[in-house]
Amino acid sequence: MRNVAIIGSGPAGYTAAIYVARAGLKPVMFTSAVTVGGELMNTTDVENFPGFPDGVMGPDLMQKMQEQAERFGTELVYDDVESVDLSGEIKRIRTSYSGEYEALAVIIATGSAYRRLGLESEDRLAGRGISWCATCDGAFFKEQHIAVVGGGDSAMEEATFLTRFADRVTVIHRSDNFRASKIMLERARANPKIDWVTNVTVEEILGDQQVSGVRLRDTVTGDERKLDLTGIFVAIGNVPRTELVAGQIDLTESGVIAVEGRSSRTSLPGVFACGDVVDDHYRQAITAAGSGCTAALDAEAYLAGLPAELLAKVDEESAPSETPAESPIEVAAAPELGGITLNPIDFGNLGLAGLKKEN
Repeated sequence: MRNVAIIGSGPAGYTAAIYVARAGLKPVMFTSAVTVGGELMNTTDVENFPGFPDGVMGPDLMQKMQEQAERFGTELVYDDVESVDLSGEIKRIRTSYSGEYEALAVIIATGSAYRRLGLESEDRLAGRGISWCATCDGAFFKEQHIAVVGGGDSAMEEATFLTRFADRVTVIHRSDNFRASKIMLERARANPKIDWVTNVTVEEILGDQQVSGVRLRDTVTGDERKLDLTGIFVAIGNVPRTELVAGQIDLTESGVIAVEGRSSRTSLPGVFACGDVVDDHYRQAITAAGSGCTAALDAEAYLAGLPAELLAKVDEESAPSETPAESPIEVAAAPELGGITLNPIDFGNLGLAGLKKEN
């Protein structure tokens, strides 16, 4: 049995691991078998994470966090968690290949996924003119014509923000009725850099190596037409990864894990959550890292209040070996992208077509 089990990697999970490990609690982290490092594994330049004045590659940042967590004694398990039982004092975690683990406290850092359009061309051109985060990538589209797909508050916020960089921003929406609040919609409509294409769906994103336009279909007439542009931001919502804990801990109306105030405490004692799985608003690497710190400190305080006889059940042999387990993914050599060599371990979990830039 372990003191703390952390489910999920990324900025939140790794930060939680660093703090828990430095407290001498020897955490075990389930990184996933494939998506080690979270969403930042799908980025290239990260220019807004403190401490890197010249920017840092997303995979490289995650590798540094991983190494730091391991340095202090975090045990990494490169496996997927299939199910959890969080109801009792002892939490049980079942993995796909590594068997079952027990822990006194669990930190959920499973993140969220941007909701996608579901197009083949969207996957192929991800990171080559397609983005899901205006604050991350807006500065890469200076003096260009770009589009925002969506009709809610997020789309209006993205479109308004992007006018700081782009010469022209076209909002594309499937109807002429918007879910956005009145004030957000009016603010966007008042911006002279924003124009509108409504009652259309995006059928295809055009371009070979870089976005060159979109093919639109009119939802009323069925007619199709092409719109030339150099970038497209998809703002149709996020999907928090809560499937693992659904039905066991409380969620908010927006679907993220509910926590108490500014803490990471969930509705179950000994279960904490951090990162994008609790954040339906900011969704930045730095805010995720901060909430990972909160989760670690909350978990440490929780363990300090447990009975001594329960703490005594933690296995001495649960401490990680001096040689960390290797990732099950084998990579022959570290490829180069734009003159920058990606870390070979992390690159094994990263498809070139999935790269995007984060500002």
